[in-house]
Amino acid sequence: DMTIGEVISKYPEAVKVFERYGVSCMGCPIALMESVEQGAMVHGLDPGTLVKELNDAIAVEQKEQKAASGESL
Repeated sequence: DMTIGEVISKYPEAVKVFERYGVSCMGCPIALMESVEQGAMVHGLDPGTLVKELNDAIAVEQKEQKAASGESL
C-alpha cells in the first residue's frame, strides 16, 4: 500500500529493484502519489513479483546491516 516515494525514502536499496524493472520514476512527482502496485501495473509488471523482489532486497540489506554492526541474527 506504500507509494513508490515512501518505499524509496524508507528503503533506498529498493531503487535498484525499481531500476531493474524500468520503473525509473523515482524523481517524478507521481511517485509521491502512486502505490507500488499502481506503478507496477502502469509499467506492465506483475505487482506481486515486484513487491516480492522489493521485500527480498530490503531483507538482504537489513541482514547485511545487522552483520556489519555485529548484531546477532
